[in-house]
Amino acid sequence: MSLKIRLARAGAKKRPYYHIVIADSRSPRDGRFIEKVGAYNPMLPSEHADRIRLNDERIKHWLSEGAQATDRVARFLGNAGLAPKPTWAEQPKQSAPKKAAQERAAAKAKAAA
Repeated sequence: MSLKIRLARAGAKKRPYYHIVIADSRSPRDGRFIEKVGAYNPMLPSEHADRIRLNDERIKHWLSEGAQATDRVARFLGNAGLAPKPTWAEQPKQSAPKKAAQERAAAKAKAAA
């Protein structure tokens, strides 16, 4: 059984609230879970103490059991010091401006200087 630490949506329409849960990876997002280990309220300001609540002991237990955190939850755990912070790869080269756009930007910067 593959375990995930992930967000389960709660709250009303346009008023999101998420529970941080331990669930089987095959179960639906808001469906069956094993245990609630925290909560995330994105409606609160980022510096508010109750924006992210984590049960440190239980999260450490489940990580030792082999549970994998999703990207968003991994960021929360990294900020809390419960797991290493995830590293993000650089933007793909495909999304960079093409040759003509780069030349125009360079000419514009040269003219402004």
